[in-house]
Amino acid sequence: MKKLPWLFLSFLLLSAGAHAWSLFSSNEEERYPGMGGEFTLRAAQGDISLSDFRGKVVLLYFGYTSCPDVCPTSLGALSAALKKLDDEEMQQIQPLFVSVDPQRDDLGRLQKYARYFHPRMIGATGSLDYLEALAKRYGAYFRKMEMENSALGYAIDHSSTIYVVGKNGKLIDMIQHSGSPKRILEHIRSALAEQDR
Repeated sequence: MKKLPWLFLSFLLLSAGAHAWSLFSSNEEERYPGMGGEFTLRAAQGDISLSDFRGKVVLLYFGYTSCPDVCPTSLGALSAALKKLDDEEMQQIQPLFVSVDPQRDDLGRLQKYARYFHPRMIGATGSLDYLEALAKRYGAYFRKMEMENSALGYAIDHSSTIYVVGKNGKLIDMIQHSGSPKRILEHIRSALAEQDR
């Protein structure tokens, strides 16, 4: 009979631990509630969807190929970080560049631009309405700005964040524009380690 209280106490401790783990797991899955989610875009190789990359960590960036400085800086830092990954790590990563300038960025131009930064990066886009809704879901923004004295005619003001989507398709991290290659690499490896738990 003396063992019963200990058995009961052990049961309570195990139950409490399981409940705490369940809450922790749930909070991790809902780190950015209501943000992110499935999408389908056009790419040179055909339509692609987020679900096509299930089982990989997707690094998503919104920008445009005529961007004079912000995109090259961010994608250059991302490229430098990706080059530090070993083959096994890189197999679990899918970088994706989403153009918010479908008027000028045709699929061939997008593919060439994306692959300049990394051979595995995919360039994709969609209709303007679709892109606006998608950017909003991920917490990104962009707006067209007319430029009278420029040969380009207009520029696009946009946010500069790398969105990290987990292997299960959920948004798990955001890397801001000021991130150095070292910091970006830390975020990527942290995402890989978290997904493998």
